[in-house]
Formats: sequence, C-alpha cells, structure tokens
Amino acid sequence: MPVHAFVFPGQGSQSVGMGRDLAAAFAAAREVFEEVDEVLKQKLSKLMFEGPAEELTLTENTQPALMAHALAVLRVLEREGGFRLADKAVVVAGHSLGEYAALAAAGSFTVPQAAMLLRLRGQAMQKAVPPGAGAMAALLGAEMAVAQEICAEAAAPPEGGREVIEPANDNGGGQVVISGAKAAVERAIEISRTKGVKRAMLLPVSAPFHCALMAPAADAMAEALEKSPPRAPAVPLIANVTAAKVTGPAEIASLLVQQVTATVRWRESVQAMTALGVTSFVELGAGKVLSGLIRRIAPDAAVANAGTPAEIEQLLKSL
Repeated sequence: MPVHAFVFPGQGSQSVGMGRDLAAAFAAAREVFEEVDEVLKQKLSKLMFEGPAEELTLTENTQPALMAHALAVLRVLEREGGFRLADKAVVVAGHSLGEYAALAAAGSFTVPQAAMLLRLRGQAMQKAVPPGAGAMAALLGAEMAVAQEICAEAAAPPEGGREVIEPANDNGGGQVVISGAKAAVERAIEISRTKGVKRAMLLPVSAPFHCALMAPAADAMAEALEKSPPRAPAVPLIANVTAAKVTGPAEIASLLVQQVTATVRWRESVQAMTALGVTSFVELGAGKVLSGLIRRIAPDAAVANAGTPAEIEQLLKSL
C-alpha cells in the first residue's frame, strides 16, 4: 500500500484561469472561492479566473489565491469522493505560503483564517523592503554548499561593509534560490560564473523573500498569529524551517514566523518525508512545480497532481 504525503505549492504556480474549471464543475469548489471572496472583501475568484495577470501576481493576491485553489480541490475530494485527509496522508507540507494551505487542509486553520493571514503576509512582505532595493536569483546546477559560499562572498561589497544575501529556497535537484539586497544579488550572479554554476538568473519577483530583509514582515506575522493562532493539525506538518515533523500549535506558530526570513528547506523536507516511509506525493492546487522538484529529489516515489476536474477524478480512482 502506498504511503501518501500531500503537498501544497507556493508562489510561481499561479496563472490566470486557475480554478475556473473547478468552479464551473463543482459547487464545493465555488463555496471555497466564495468564502475567500467574502472574508477578503474582494472578488479574488474573478481575478483568478479572468486576470489581469499583473494584478494576480501581486504578492497580496497570489498568496490567498493559491491557497484558495488548493483548498477548493480538497473540498471537492471530500464532497465528491468521501475523502478524508487524515485517513490518507501521514504528513502534509507546503512550499513557503503553501505551508498555510497545508495547515488549513489538516484543520489547523479555517479557509477564511488562512486567507486573512496570507493577505496580511503578502502585504507585510511587500512593505518590508522598498521597491527595487531587493532581488532574488535562481542558481541552476548549484548545490546548497556552493550557494552558501557564493552568498558569503557576495555579501561584502568592494567599498566595505556587508549587505544581506542568503539562500532563500533549497529546492533540490541543483536548484537554489538566493535573496537579498539587489547589489549583493547582482554580485552573486557574477561570482556564480566562477563557481561552476550552470546558470544564474534574476527572478521577476516584487520583493526579496526568505531573507533577513523580511524581518518587519516576520514581526507582523507574529502579531497576526497571536490574534489568530493555529490549532493542532489532524496530521503532522513537515515544516519549511526545520524539515522535520511538527504538531504543536505553539511551535507551528513560531515556525510560521521564522519562515518569513528563513530558508525554505524543500529538498530536506522531501528527504524527511521519504525517511518517514512516504512512497507517494500528491500535489494539490495550481501547477506542477513541486511535482517536478519531488521527481528530482525522490525519483523512486510516485507523484500525482490534482488541480483540475480531470485530475481530481483520476486521483479519486487511484486513492
């Protein structure tokens, strides 16, 4: 019998049209989108279904949108297939904002609660650094140790002092994303050419996520999570910050705060899940980004996606 982990995507998986076919096919999906629209006092579902893309990709919209899509899929699985996450999954995990979707799926947050927290998180992350002051870059063909070496070298500008630059995502398969002050990231791209990195490229993001520059956003999330705390999840979460199991609500809240400035340890998280006996990963929500990463990190594991009505039908058959 396969042992399942359910995983939830992060920023970059969004696209105009996301969730539209779900809403057309299933009342259960429409309910989720309506709950999110209502709590945010915004027609986020219309933005998801119709765009424009530049508005959807604003961090404050992308974060609740990706959660809404993933939880709409889960609601359909529950309603149409009698599916219960706690019966099927041994753990859940999410990439960055996907951690909130994972926790909502496991019952730690309600959908409206997760939507409000992610709206606030997106706004706080955007405000933390002035536009143009920060940047992120993907290093392709670089392992974590090399990325750390590049960041250490790039942190020291020629004129002296130090600038913030850190590994933001260890995505596995030789893909590490770095984040920090724009000049330091640009230096890192140049340095990477001397370190055997296949390709280094700036990413089209609006802020330098998952680095020390996000400290004001971490403070905002600490305050928000104190007012709107998580409950114990029905299944353990593999946390981004520790790449280890967590079930205690206080620890979950603390890790969600730390996650804003810390590296997303996705490679180690997938390895931790396979060490726990996971043989099958199911990505719920938009896109197939995590599925691609998982195939590189754990090539022997089965990987499935559910984001469309056809994929949901297929998943229910396989489960």
